[in-house]
Amino acid sequence: MPAVTLTTEWKADDIYNGIIRGKLMSFCPGITIIDNAGSIPPFNIAHASFVIRNTFSNYPEGTIHIICVHSEAREGQDHLIVGARGHIFIGADNGIFNLVLNSDPDFIIKIETNGASDELEIFARSAAALVLGKNPAELGTELKKLTERYPLRATIEKDVIIGSIIFIDSYGNAISNITHEVFFRVFENRTYRILIQSNRNYTDSISNKYSDVAVGDMLARFNQLDLLEVAINGANMSELFNISVGSVVRIDGKFKSPAANQLF
Repeated sequence: MPAVTLTTEWKADDIYNGIIRGKLMSFCPGITIIDNAGSIPPFNIAHASFVIRNTFSNYPEGTIHIICVHSEAREGQDHLIVGARGHIFIGADNGIFNLVLNSDPDFIIKIETNGASDELEIFARSAAALVLGKNPAELGTELKKLTERYPLRATIEKDVIIGSIIFIDSYGNAISNITHEVFFRVFENRTYRILIQSNRNYTDSISNKYSDVAVGDMLARFNQLDLLEVAINGANMSELFNISVGSVVRIDGKFKSPAANQLF
């Protein structure tokens, strides 16, 4: 029996947690329900897609992923079942599927609601039917395309990469959209500075682990997602440097003097 994961905007004590779990268990007794992530910032599709994109493949193939993020039905935003890479996703057609998969899905089904308007009812009933062996095509109408959103990518200029912070983890480490491949395409065997927020906050090396630098020092490393992460060993960098999603990360091969606290 495949498991069902939940990625939601809800806090741990929100009533919606109990509602959707209760419905899932009522429709399919014995169902396995896993919290993939909760407390996603409300309506933040970019944040949710980053989490799901980097977690779903760790589950067994056949897992069903319910996405309750900006998921209410409205004109032009249908509820969908999307199959891709051996997994099935249920959520609203708000652009999140495109961001999660970054590729064409195997199938897209617009869920037949049969008059229901509550997305928790629709999602739970659909997921339970799939767990019980229903073919996705039996649950609605096939569509050909998804609503598209495009991820923010790092830009490359001569001797410079300009990226941005796309995620802050629980420790205050700041993850950028600069990939390992892009970085080494520009700066392999070259000197550089990695600057965050201002010309005074920089490092000129890549670390393998946090403890490669002294406690309190800034570092940059490529994490398990192959994305450039900036951090402070033993401290919350996002709080100390006032970093948030959208903050600029600049890698400069023609770096300037850090004497002035100059913002980019």
